[in-house]
Amino acid sequence: MPTEHADSPRDESAEAAPNDALALKILVAGGFGVGKTTLVGAVSEIRPLRTEELLSEAGQSVDDTDGVAQKTTTTVAMDFGRITIRSGLSLYLFGTPGQDRFWFLWDELSQGALGAVVLADTRRLEDCFPAVDYFEHRKIPFVVAVNCFAGARSYGERDVSRALDLDPGTPVVLCDARDRDSGKEVLIRMVEYAGRMHTARLLDSVG
Repeated sequence: MPTEHADSPRDESAEAAPNDALALKILVAGGFGVGKTTLVGAVSEIRPLRTEELLSEAGQSVDDTDGVAQKTTTTVAMDFGRITIRSGLSLYLFGTPGQDRFWFLWDELSQGALGAVVLADTRRLEDCFPAVDYFEHRKIPFVVAVNCFAGARSYGERDVSRALDLDPGTPVVLCDARDRDSGKEVLIRMVEYAGRMHTARLLDSVG
């Protein structure tokens, strides 16, 4: 069983979302070591739930650590956090595991999600293709957030969009997963985009 390296929220009665508030579920996905746990932890207003375990020799044959050799832990179930975007609107964030062997959890985590943030690292851009394909095939709205790692070559949003062959209109944003304000802006873009997509689909269905 994975170890949960976090306590329960400090004061559940004080930190619980009000009964009349709107709570939306957002996934944070992407390849191994791209910054999903970091983003959820940076923006969460409660102590985030993490299910990380140390990388082991047994997993060396199945875990691709190219480009992230310094990484010593991995998410084996999910990350969880919460952020209030504005009064009456909270987001529940579910960070997905990055390695192939844990992708069976994605179907469970994606149920009821408004949309997703796909984190990308331009040094290993191909690692986010599976997440992009997953959400495109299931018609789950998503934005691509390029986590700007120090020392990585800088690319523009259009360059990333072309490289990933994204559907027209899919937002690409640059961010720093360690910075709360930067992460919050990504989530706002996600909610706005998902709202437009769901509205358009609703109008199509009644038109």
